[in-house]
Amino acid sequence: MLRRNIRLRREYLYRKSLEGKERLLYEKKRKIKEALREGKPVPTELRNEEAALRREIDLEDENIAVPRTHIDDEYANAMEKDPKILITTSRNPSAPLAQFVKELSFVFPNAQRMNRGGQVISEIIETCRAHDFTDVILVHEHRGVPDGLIVSHLPFGPTAYFGLLNVVTRHDIKDKKSIGSMPEAYPHLIFDKFTTKLGERTANILKHLFPVPKPDTKRIVTFANQSDYISFRHHIYEKHGGPKSIELKEIGPRFELRLYQLKLGTVDQAEAQTEWVIRPYMNTSKKQKYLGD
Repeated sequence: MLRRNIRLRREYLYRKSLEGKERLLYEKKRKIKEALREGKPVPTELRNEEAALRREIDLEDENIAVPRTHIDDEYANAMEKDPKILITTSRNPSAPLAQFVKELSFVFPNAQRMNRGGQVISEIIETCRAHDFTDVILVHEHRGVPDGLIVSHLPFGPTAYFGLLNVVTRHDIKDKKSIGSMPEAYPHLIFDKFTTKLGERTANILKHLFPVPKPDTKRIVTFANQSDYISFRHHIYEKHGGPKSIELKEIGPRFELRLYQLKLGTVDQAEAQTEWVIRPYMNTSKKQKYLGD
């Protein structure tokens, strides 16, 4: 198993190293296609390669015209099987953190909760790879308050680091009748205002934590972006008197996420390339939105 993981990792890194060359070749072909379509002369820097590139263009179809990226490889098997998630905490978790993780294990279908104990991150990741887990979620705290959430996709990454704010668990709500019971049906997903490239990337990571739901399921999970703060809300709806009388009921938990780092590897790889990270000066840029408008 270890040799297989090493081989797969090398193949993935090799394909990732070819991306720059494939993108450059794609741009050359695109310029030639545009020149031919508009009846303009071929750019002078491409005239020596024009004959070879036009032969390649004639042999292309819609499946290979656009180059694949490492993002395609990361989630290549996502449609073949449902996600299988391991949720764990930092060492010696407090009671509020343990309760929050317990509720998260119900939010994500097919999730398993594990007591961290004395295990190190590298051991957890290797165990998850051996047992075909697709994602690992680590939840951290500060003085009994959950303040960090890490989502690491297996086997190659990416890993998203989120700050966790304003956590309200079902356990904190006194009126148990108003929130109802937690259903186990696969939920419909709503992503609001993830319009930038980074926003689409973040939504893609969160989306693949959930399996495909049935059309008639009444459970809804919402990720709403507002000024780069992602609000998580969890609802069910009921139709008492037809489609025009829908009752929406929040069942919790609720919290806010703030993306601060994105890496192109798993959480145990300290040498993994950083795809995006928030910088101190970004906090003073009031008008700049990184995830969406």
